[in-house]
Amino acid sequence: MNGSVRPPRLELEIQRVSKAAELPTDPDLRRCASAALAGQHFPLELLIRIVDEAESAALNRDYRHREGPTNVLSFPFLAPPPVQSPLIGDLVICAPLVAREAAEQGKTLQAHWAHLVVHGVLHLLGHDHLNEPDAEAMEALERRILASLNYPDPYAPSPSPVQPSAKP
Repeated sequence: MNGSVRPPRLELEIQRVSKAAELPTDPDLRRCASAALAGQHFPLELLIRIVDEAESAALNRDYRHREGPTNVLSFPFLAPPPVQSPLIGDLVICAPLVAREAAEQGKTLQAHWAHLVVHGVLHLLGHDHLNEPDAEAMEALERRILASLNYPDPYAPSPSPVQPSAKP
């Protein structure tokens, strides 16, 4: 060994079943997930499944008992003792909803994808926003992680929604 520190290993499976046109690249997804996992013990395993609205709505109904699609669903995996597993869980992200929200909120598509991957991974790690103190702590952590990736504060008010360009 030459004494260099080996980078943490994240086994990331990406399933793209959405028909959406503008999806993040595998390296972009890995970069965002890895940033959210900084400080964790590796190796770790994570699945990101990119879906359309029908699958998101079905999962949201079946697991959260809520109607309609949602932007990101987190399914943490906790192995029963004494089993040890590097799997932290699955994220399911609804691509059409991410695109619509980005436009409505005046955010770039890349920045919104980054935010939702970071947000989802933090849920897998046990963070939540069910009460005000937890929400503030989670949002502060999201801001810090996204800033480290050179993305703007996802909770800052946006000047105006990004309007689609008019066709001549």
